[in-house]
Amino acid sequence: FPTDRTTEIGQLISSYLGREKNLEDHTVHLLFSANRWECVPMMKEKLHQGITVVVDRYAFSGVAFTSAKGNFGLDWCKQPDVGLPKPDLILFLQLNPEDAAGRGNFGHERYETSSFQEKVLQSFYCLMEDKTLNWKTVDASKSIEDLHREIKSIAKETMQEVQNKPLGELWK
Repeated sequence: FPTDRTTEIGQLISSYLGREKNLEDHTVHLLFSANRWECVPMMKEKLHQGITVVVDRYAFSGVAFTSAKGNFGLDWCKQPDVGLPKPDLILFLQLNPEDAAGRGNFGHERYETSSFQEKVLQSFYCLMEDKTLNWKTVDASKSIEDLHREIKSIAKETMQEVQNKPLGELWK
């Protein structure tokens, strides 16, 4: 589940990210959150069926990006996502900004500048201080095969640990 760009909200987000539309920063943050909430019923249904759900970015990315703009506190940024399903594992794929900028398509969407990405990284570090969440940092400069192997191992271990654990709520 990445940002669902097929919904009306998702299409608006997509046109904003593609620099086709300009939106006020509070509005953008709330639209991303609304897009996550649109997916909650489907996510809960899958989880109750015993299906593992993998989400690309989720609420933490939204908080990190918005708070990196400088005029937003972490608490305000977290608020719209309070109560979302709490992930059992958050994988942070760490890659230095220079290597990230060298990857394909970097710079095509809004926020893909190295200076802004550095601020986002600092916001992520602040979020990782929350010990109620299971953050694992993975070195993303490894080969695809090694990275896949490590992520698979961490995911399997976590799935076994949380097998009979009830679904929690984020930041509650």
